[in-house]
Amino acid sequence: MSSFYHGDALELSIFGQSHSPAIGVTLSGLPAGLAIDMDELGAFLRRRAPGQNAWSTPRKEADLPEFLSGLVGTVTCGAPLCAVIHNTNTRSQDYRNLIDIPRPGHADYTAQVKFGGYQDVAGGGHFSGRLTAPLCIAGGICKQLLAARGIEVMARIDAIAGIEDTSEFLAPVDRKDFPATSDESAKHMKAAIAQARAEEDSVGGIIRCQIIGVPAGLGEPMFGGLENKISQLAFAIPAVKGIAFGLGFAAAGLRGSENNDAYRVEDGRVVTETNHCGGILGGISNGMPIVFRLAVKPTPSIAKTQHSVSLSAMQNAELSIHGRHDPCIVPRAVPCVEAAAAIAIYDALKASGI
Repeated sequence: MSSFYHGDALELSIFGQSHSPAIGVTLSGLPAGLAIDMDELGAFLRRRAPGQNAWSTPRKEADLPEFLSGLVGTVTCGAPLCAVIHNTNTRSQDYRNLIDIPRPGHADYTAQVKFGGYQDVAGGGHFSGRLTAPLCIAGGICKQLLAARGIEVMARIDAIAGIEDTSEFLAPVDRKDFPATSDESAKHMKAAIAQARAEEDSVGGIIRCQIIGVPAGLGEPMFGGLENKISQLAFAIPAVKGIAFGLGFAAAGLRGSENNDAYRVEDGRVVTETNHCGGILGGISNGMPIVFRLAVKPTPSIAKTQHSVSLSAMQNAELSIHGRHDPCIVPRAVPCVEAAAAIAIYDALKASGI
């Protein structure tokens, strides 16, 4: 099972399953002598942790990382950094029937075909969103290293259940319990999540991420483009189904004169009058903010009865899913998006020697 990211300067491996004794990450390529703020990393991980509010799963996990290597005190030593998070609140019995009756919209069936029935179905196994916790360890560290270079990575909820946050996104939302810019929009989003949960259903949404301070010239053409790098890591987040940079698909309906970002000189540097390209042209940063949006599907594990099949009997069946699940993944996925983007940008920066 491939859970490796082979970057230009970093190598990342994520291991464990949702209900295994622990989950973890190994990150290779960090130089020695970098100080890590553990309080800041802990605050970042808490933004993703479950069981904190009405719009997430009731499963409670502290998500406190234990570092096994790569640090002396809180400073990197040049060795591969390895950290684990112990799983402490599992209920594997809730998932026993899924080895035979796969959940619609989940990876149960495709994993069964791929691994011949030997996969771990408890909590979704290695396909669970639980595995974004170690991703956030690596991403939280990369965020700190980028911030030291004047690069800020921040994401927010752009929409949930069709309810949009149209407020301008100018500041981080990391100190909010619900990561939307507009408190009024957040109120309606929370109501939509609560209604879906009451109806034994779920909702999806859109996350916007922007990265400020990336210098021009970062990235490579074609297969080494910044869009490619960010997208590869973003799709490691379960439930992500689409990504668009800048105007994305909306650019297809414009003329070139409308879509092109005109240049001008401002304070001795080249800038663009608009940012329809999302800060990347030809796979290379142009110095403007990198902006992209991610589509997140509704949580596939819902209590409402669904049509499925019995794989042992090879006949149609109905499925009622038990267990503890988020009625909406979007709020807890916001820091995961920041983590993925931070890893991609730090990898590109380190590889470039900037």
